[in-house]
Amino acid sequence: MSDIKVLGPGCKKCHTVLAEVEAAVEQTGVKATIQYITDINAFADYGVFLTPGLVINGQVKASGKVPKRAEIVRWLTEA
Repeated sequence: MSDIKVLGPGCKKCHTVLAEVEAAVEQTGVKATIQYITDINAFADYGVFLTPGLVINGQVKASGKVPKRAEIVRWLTEA
């Protein structure tokens, strides 16, 4: 099971990443828990200083950009 965290203060880009992650999980059929974290202190725990951030299984996959769904799908299938 994949552990996915979307990090962001609640901006439009952060919600876009969350929607893309949910779509990618559905597309791949990967079992995953998805958390949307808005606590700025938690961002620093992952070394994310630009949002939105995407963390999959403890690894930062994106920071400061909205990754394409194809990238997210690839990361999920590699995880």
